[in-house]
Amino acid sequence: MAKYTKADIQRLAQEENVKFIRLQFTDILGTIKNVEIPISQLEKALDNKMMFDGSSIEGFVRIEESDMRLHPDLDTWVVFPWTAEKGKVARLICDIYTPDDKPFAGDPRNNLKRLLAEMKELGFTNFNLGPEPEFFLFKLDQKGEPTLELNDQGGYFDLAPTDLGENCRRDIVLELEEMGFEIEASHHEVAPGQHEIDFKYADAVTACDQIQTFKLVVKTIARKHGLHATFMPKPLFGVNGSGMHCNLSLFKDGKNAFFEPTGDLELSDTARQFIAGILKHAPSFTAVTNPTVNSYKRLVPGYEAPCYVAWSAQNRSPLIRIPASRGMSTRVEVRSVDPAANPYLALAVLLKAGLDGIKNNLTPPAAVDRNIYVMSKEERIEEGIIDLPATLAQALDQLKTNETMVAALGEHIFEHFVEAKEIEWDMFRTVVHPWEREQYMSMY
Repeated sequence: MAKYTKADIQRLAQEENVKFIRLQFTDILGTIKNVEIPISQLEKALDNKMMFDGSSIEGFVRIEESDMRLHPDLDTWVVFPWTAEKGKVARLICDIYTPDDKPFAGDPRNNLKRLLAEMKELGFTNFNLGPEPEFFLFKLDQKGEPTLELNDQGGYFDLAPTDLGENCRRDIVLELEEMGFEIEASHHEVAPGQHEIDFKYADAVTACDQIQTFKLVVKTIARKHGLHATFMPKPLFGVNGSGMHCNLSLFKDGKNAFFEPTGDLELSDTARQFIAGILKHAPSFTAVTNPTVNSYKRLVPGYEAPCYVAWSAQNRSPLIRIPASRGMSTRVEVRSVDPAANPYLALAVLLKAGLDGIKNNLTPPAAVDRNIYVMSKEERIEEGIIDLPATLAQALDQLKTNETMVAALGEHIFEHFVEAKEIEWDMFRTVVHPWEREQYMSMY
């Protein structure tokens, strides 16, 4: 990742003919927000003097304490390649501060930095994330609205002509590379119209910034192809949903703390403790890593998404998989996370859960190398395998009773997140859905 000074930004803006800058941040629900300023205001922004009304942002502050200050992270400077030739648009990702210049407790990015400081107190120097976000491409109608018509009938790793999304996906990759992403792979996923683009791991904050940028690029380029890209976890019944597997690793003094050549499976005690912490807190952090009503339509047996709390180095049905690579690439893959999650909050709860395992020297249960989907309920109970929550309501109940996960979010984010999600669940619960009419209108 490039390192920039104020002078660098001003020079690059002039060289690239930048006319507008988007000061970008993320609200509690993971939605990207931005304040767009003309180039004439760049110096003011670089001096952290740009203010905005925080009362209009989901979960931020009340109207009587609305002023918020934007602190741009200079290293996030990017010029959007697709913007107009008459004057390009650049962006800077910002941290949110209060008027008296203190980090705002309701800012998800600031909150993740708080957890990383806790990690460093334990002697670790880096928490890395390699994300695998999946998405669907649907055709747009004549009015530019998304339809439920997929643009292809391709399957896992298919090539054109079956994979008609290939050109769109290739253009997305080219745009991302021009913006500094190091793309490792792109391919068609299991379901028709479903795609995955994997980019190189980075430190937690940078990786979360990249996820948010990735979503913006995917949606923008898809629309240029007459398509709508959605990161909704389960847009279609009967096919796989979209996940965002998170490959996690802790580093200490430039060495992977999860790797131990003489350990069982070449995993260190630290790795096993981290795994134990993730498994312990999984039912409670699921409300954050799978934050929508729709998320729980994906977490069902038969569609490759994990719905059971277990780990394995061999099969893909448990919550945690240990990929085969070792050495610097040793990592813990958490497979339940979906792309609707706010990445900053998801990484905060995953890190806190793993650190809790390390602090308390937790021991994970035995690895489960059988296909859990074909095990009976009795067999799962015998193996000590519990289920993830089946609904958003269940997940919120689990979150509210877990002090460690509440601490991971901080009081402000926790209260506003739960409030918003309980409203979402209540809206879903009280709406009469088409399925109900199909089932009951004639019968009763």
